[in-house]
Amino acid sequence: MLVVTRIIVILILTLPFFGWAQDITFYKKLAQTASTDGERLVAMDSVVSKASKLDLDSFVKYSLEYIEFAKELDSINAAARKMIRVHHSLSVLKNDPRKALTIIDGILARKYKITSSYLLGGLYLKRGMSNNKLNLNDAIEDYKLAIANFSDEDSLYVADAYLFSGQAYSNMGKFVPAGESYRKAYDYFEALKDYEYMFYAQQGITTMFSMNGFHEKAMTERQKNIANILELGLLHHLPTEYYNQALDYEKIGNKEKYLEFLMKAESALSESIDKKEKTSNALYIYTELVDYYCEQGNLTAAEKYLKLINEYNRDSTGDLITVCQFLGANARYNYTVGNYDIALQYAKQRLKYALILKYEENILASHKMLSEIYSAQKEYKEAMEHELSYSTLKDSIYNREVAISLAYYQTLYETEKTERDLVEKNTSIQLLEKDNQTFRNLLIFGGVALLLFFGVILLYRNQLYFKNKKILQEKFSQKLIVSQEEERMRISKDLHDGLGQRLLVIKNKLIASGDAETRNMVDESIEEVRTISRDLHPFQLQEMGITKALEYTITQIDENTSLFISSEIDNIDNIFNKEAEVNIYRIVQESLSNVLKHAKAEASKVSVKKLTNIVVISVKDNGVGFDFPEKFQSVKSLGLKTLLERTKFLNGNMKVESIANIGTTLQFQFPIS
Repeated sequence: MLVVTRIIVILILTLPFFGWAQDITFYKKLAQTASTDGERLVAMDSVVSKASKLDLDSFVKYSLEYIEFAKELDSINAAARKMIRVHHSLSVLKNDPRKALTIIDGILARKYKITSSYLLGGLYLKRGMSNNKLNLNDAIEDYKLAIANFSDEDSLYVADAYLFSGQAYSNMGKFVPAGESYRKAYDYFEALKDYEYMFYAQQGITTMFSMNGFHEKAMTERQKNIANILELGLLHHLPTEYYNQALDYEKIGNKEKYLEFLMKAESALSESIDKKEKTSNALYIYTELVDYYCEQGNLTAAEKYLKLINEYNRDSTGDLITVCQFLGANARYNYTVGNYDIALQYAKQRLKYALILKYEENILASHKMLSEIYSAQKEYKEAMEHELSYSTLKDSIYNREVAISLAYYQTLYETEKTERDLVEKNTSIQLLEKDNQTFRNLLIFGGVALLLFFGVILLYRNQLYFKNKKILQEKFSQKLIVSQEEERMRISKDLHDGLGQRLLVIKNKLIASGDAETRNMVDESIEEVRTISRDLHPFQLQEMGITKALEYTITQIDENTSLFISSEIDNIDNIFNKEAEVNIYRIVQESLSNVLKHAKAEASKVSVKKLTNIVVISVKDNGVGFDFPEKFQSVKSLGLKTLLERTKFLNGNMKVESIANIGTTLQFQFPIS
């Protein structure tokens, strides 16, 4: 038995190294041999799920195959859900936004069959994110459609749509709608208590000050943002903040600070989390450094950063915003070293893409660059045309900034004037009422004080009584849970060591006697005893650790029931003591048991996330849902009460969100001591 156990443990430990490829082969064969289209679609979904653990190319390939087959079956909801999941991988990681647009348009052609506001709004949101790299006007229209199609339950995604709208408007120079979008996004994120994305919205508003010409105010606000970043540990935001701070110093003519913050931005690139984000930030920062060193005549340094730009540009094909940076840097460098023909080609391409994007800063810089190149080539007519375009656009931007500045200061003046008037009126009213109020206060103060005194005493005694009662109840419940686990362990051990061993002896005797039928019955009894023993006490906790035990339990349910379970589990071994690990295991086990028994769900997802100071566990399903207050008060709801008691035993928090016919989410948060 010991040898067999060791072999099983070794197989479990080595399974991740070769199991995924075997699983994909199995499910691909299952998809090919499925007797119905529905069974084939389920098998293909399993292929996608397994592929996501292998590599990006496989995940994208199988996801797109799934989408096409779902469309053939007219399962548009399934196709939409899969497209939303694969969009980031296809449009951002694979850098193919045009293909993402084509697929989304194909699904939206039958949008009348999409029944979920999350799916329909999500498709428009994803399409806008792809268009953000190709056409900002189209992106904004998509974000509006996303907001219109999301429901009240999709407030997080509405907030995202407003945030992305603000960014698109800002890049187009439309500051008033950009500011409105940023403020709406901030309000949504604040209501959701999503502090990182509140920072994104605040960052956008700060950038608005800079674009409107309020550079000093923008730099002051941005310095506060940088302090918050350092305090909250959101270091991946530093490259963008330092870069924007450098641009504002350049606009006020402080070249020394401009270079200082560009170098800070370059140093902070190592803090970037996402590869695409790092590539984009690097192209922006290095382009500014090429411009700076070309202007200073330091061609060695300019060439160094140009080489870095050309290397990073390999990862940004199809993203017109970053392509403009690449083209601008090459145009500037070649102009500086006298390669005017090459510089002209780069500058023309940059103007072409900038006009497609309607990105005013790039349009302005492109006209200026072309004017300088044509002038150096002594083609003065073309140089004058681009100089005129440059001046016209610059004057337009200046006039708009002046108008916005006047409106801004007018608003400040009217706000301050209104506040002063209110203060004066309130002061007069307060003086008139002061004497009467003083007299009334003297009359009632004594009586109120006396009532308050006795009321406080009574309230304190009641609170103390209920507090002590609650503490006693919680201690009793916790002791009951501990005793229950101890008793389960004892019974499990007795079954395994006592009854289990006796059944093995009987089996051996039956083998000797040759009674095959009775031996099979004994085999079934032995297996049933082992199953009961494992259910009574999770011995896999001692054998594999809490992380593997949870994965094993989820796999068992996934393979032996009709419920489809997906999971994202971080390693939480050695964080909690053994007693706490048992309670966490029981919480997940009981939650999944409730899904199987009551939810009538088709799918469930288990997530275990290890954060800085807490571990967050969530169990979601798409079942029928239930009324939590009503269910919890029921005398039959022992499962929910046990979950709450186990959570309290670990000093954690339990949150339940359930919507009829949509599903239920159980979330548990446990502090890391």
